[in-house]
Formats: sequence, C-alpha cells, structure tokens
Amino acid sequence: MVLNYIWIAFFLVAFVFGFVQLLMGDTTIFQKMVDSTFATSKTAFETSLGLTGVLALWLGIMKIGEKAGAVNALARVLSPLFTKLFPDIPKNHPVMGSVFMNIASNMLGLDNAATPTGLKAMAQMQELNPKKDTATNPMIMFLVLNTSGLTIIPTTILAFRASYGAAQPTDVFIPILLATTVATLAGILITAAWQRINLLQPVLLAALLGIIAFVAVVIWGFGQMSAETMGTVTSIAGPVILLGVIVAFIVAGMVRRVNVYDAFIEGAKEGFQTAVRIIPYLVAILVAVGVFRASGAMDRLIDGISWLVAQCGLNTDFVGALPTAFMKPLSGSGARGLMLEAMQNYGPDSFVGRLSCIFQGSTDTTFYVLAVYFGSVSVKYTRHAVAAGLLADLAGVVAAIAIAYIFFA
Repeated sequence: MVLNYIWIAFFLVAFVFGFVQLLMGDTTIFQKMVDSTFATSKTAFETSLGLTGVLALWLGIMKIGEKAGAVNALARVLSPLFTKLFPDIPKNHPVMGSVFMNIASNMLGLDNAATPTGLKAMAQMQELNPKKDTATNPMIMFLVLNTSGLTIIPTTILAFRASYGAAQPTDVFIPILLATTVATLAGILITAAWQRINLLQPVLLAALLGIIAFVAVVIWGFGQMSAETMGTVTSIAGPVILLGVIVAFIVAGMVRRVNVYDAFIEGAKEGFQTAVRIIPYLVAILVAVGVFRASGAMDRLIDGISWLVAQCGLNTDFVGALPTAFMKPLSGSGARGLMLEAMQNYGPDSFVGRLSCIFQGSTDTTFYVLAVYFGSVSVKYTRHAVAAGLLADLAGVVAAIAIAYIFFA
C-alpha cells in the first residue's frame, strides 16, 4: 500500500513541478517528461532482458546445488542463527541456504549473482506464505538486508575511481565499508523492533557483534596493504569466489551422482520465467522515477536542502553529493551516473567526488529491489518494507556524511 502511494506521488509531484516550470517559460518540460516515460520503459525492458541470461545461469547453478544437497547443508549450518532472525521460517528449510548465498554475493559486490539467488529465496519464502499477496516478516527482513547493501568489496566503484584518474582509487574503501555496515545494522535493528524480534538472544547478539568484528578485521587487513595490493585483491577476490562456488556445486553434484546438465536446464527455465514476470514491475518503478527526475523535482529538492543547511550556519560541502544519495534508493544506474558526474565536475579526489562514491556504496536501490523481488512473487501489500528500507538508507546516508568529514574534510 505504501509503495502505491509513493508511486502516485512521483507522478503528481512531477506534474506540479512541470507545470510550474512551464509557467516560468520552459515550454519543453512536458515533452522531456513524456520522452522520459518512453526512455525509461525501454530501459526497464532492456534491464529485464539483460537479467534473463544471468537469472537462467544462476538459478541453473542453484538447482544443481539443491539437488546435490549443498544448499540444504548450508541451511542446516545457518539454521541456529536464521531461525532467530527469521522466526517464521521452519528450521533447516532450504531457503536458509538461498538467503546466505544472496547475502554473501552482495557482500562481495557480485550483483549478477545476488539478484538470482535473492529471487530464489523470495520464491521459497512465498511457498510458506499463507497470504500470497501480502509480504511476510521474513520477506521484509530479507529485503531490508538487501536494501541496506552490506558490501565488503565495492569493486565497481574502485574501478570507476581508477578510470577517472583518482590519485588513490581505494581511499574510499574503508569509508564505504563503515557506512554500509551502519546501514545494515540500522536496518536489522529497525526491522527487528518492528517485528518484535529480541536481538538480545545470545545467537543474534553474537552474530551482530561478529559482523562488527569481521568488518574491523577487514579494515585492519586492508589497512596493512599498499594501494596497489588492495586494488589487486579487490579485483581478484570476487571473481575467484564466484567461480569457486560454481565449481563446488558442480563437483558436489558429481559426487551425489546428479545429472548436473539436466538440473541446470531445469533451473535455467525458472530463470527465464522469472525475468518475464518482473517486467511490469520494473516498468512501473523506473518510469515513475524517470518522470520525477525529468520534471526537475529532484534538482529543486537538492537546492532546498542546500538553502536550509546554509541558513542553519552549517557546512554545505556535502550538498553537491546529495543527488547521488537521493537517486540511489530509486535507481542504481541513475545514482551511478550522478556519481560519475560528480567526479567529473568536482574531481575524483574532491570531497564531493569521494562522498558520492561513499553514497553509491553505502546502500542499495531500495525501490528497485522491492519492485523486482516482490514483483517476482506477485506480492502487492508490502506492509512496513518500504519504511524500514528507507530508514536504513537514511542511516547509511547520515553515516556516509559523517565518515566523509572524518576522513576527507
């Protein structure tokens, strides 16, 4: 229901801003908005088309893992933790393995693997859902973990910084890791409070402290490396682990005497069907975001915040990077474009350029994730998913600003 109101608001606000600009003399504004609807609907279809091959590949690999027993083994190992965080999911259910695969892929910055495993987890949760059109608590917790976007290795961002000539492309690595950790922990705390999950249970408390300790170890380890070594490690680690998972599942299938080829084809067919199902949801959210942006509403929002911050006598250095922060929950590609624009206009080693990179890496595309994941299982009533996801995003943005001032001001 919340997503319904937000979707309507995008169009109504865009129309009002467009009309104001028309009165101010911009006679092309409504044409730009109409052009945006065509462009973004085409982008939505192309995005879904591009996902088809990736979904077919990874759901095929996941099917091999299922038939080989690897996913069930992961579920049993993670059951003590996940049954506390997702209390409505039965113990040792295979969805636990899919959830882990998705979270691990996100942490490694492997977007191509994260989306298919996430969609698989949603499909498995939907099988347990007594009200098929309404989001369950486990679905919401899972999606908030996705939208908060805990990423250990932001490979793409570091690569872009290098291509734009940053003196030390990896200097945003630790700030991104800190900001995304804050966003993830905030997302867990907010959603747990909403769902009345007791985080003081020994297993959950140990897991949260373990996340903090793991991030601290990663920060310490990367802090001992030279910039060149860090760049090499971040570019190699993800692909090696990704291919390792594929090979491990295939070997497990061979050991269990599974016909891995047939299993792969079976899973790949599911991937194709999933890609087709999400097209309407992608078109809906991307067209709304495109119209909102084309109307100039986003620019006016940034200008208003800049004025308000200045009136309060506060430092406004961070305002130039805010477009990336505001765009990130709406569109990953849009936020990426604004990040690159900031590095080009201000310089990759400027405060704004670096902060834009931290914003890009601190959270995920909330509305895109909700549209695709809920759309894949035809869930209409999202309950508190949007609010919890956006609050986690807000925590990540505030943390990113504070951390950027500590490291680079």
